[in-house]
Amino acid sequence: MDQRDYQKIYDQYKRQGEEQLRNEMEPNGWQQSIPDGKEAFAAVKKNEDGDIIAFKTNTGRELDYVSALEEAKAGKIAHVDVFHKYGREIIRSEPDGIKENNLDQLPEF
Repeated sequence: MDQRDYQKIYDQYKRQGEEQLRNEMEPNGWQQSIPDGKEAFAAVKKNEDGDIIAFKTNTGRELDYVSALEEAKAGKIAHVDVFHKYGREIIRSEPDGIKENNLDQLPEF
């Protein structure tokens, strides 16, 4: 198998994942299906530097960054991961290759 075959297989895998995700998305285009008992981030508040400083959930709750971080770590927020970077914990959307559902792309409130 040469390099082109590897790339072709990967490209097909990636396209299938993107198609599956689009099929799982809600009609509003930015919110994926949410498992029972969880919320999802629906909007963000940014500071003047463009950093996300707060979140609004799909149920309308507004959370400061630290509260959102705690809820995400507790598994209460769907479709996000918490990881350690820059000496602190960071919230990010699950990596799926679709820019439109990245936290930075959510509408602002």
